[in-house]
Amino acid sequence: EDDMKLLLLLICFGMLHVGSGLRCYKCQDYTGRCQDVAECTNEDACISLSEKGGKTIRQCIRYTDCDNSRLSLMFPSISSFTYRCCSSNLCNSGTASTTVKPLLALVGSLLSLWWGWM
Repeated sequence: EDDMKLLLLLICFGMLHVGSGLRCYKCQDYTGRCQDVAECTNEDACISLSEKGGKTIRQCIRYTDCDNSRLSLMFPSISSFTYRCCSSNLCNSGTASTTVKPLLALVGSLLSLWWGWM
């Protein structure tokens, strides 16, 4: 039974890439041609946040901060924006739209916690 648990865990880790830190584009620009890459932690997602008629901010962000009200507090100078949080390497390169994958984030967090207890 323990072997089966381990196998299942390894399969999940393989799909979620939880073992290694996430990599996200990191920049603030007006063109969308972002080259800089940041190493994030396992609790992070990538965000692409676009100011209406302005610049786009790309960076690592905590999964729990991928929320309209939290982002408004984090970026008080930006009154109107769209955003997209995602959880695969360099996934924040494209245009922003409001999509969040909280289930994937939750599963990844729970697996990393469970792994820590074993």
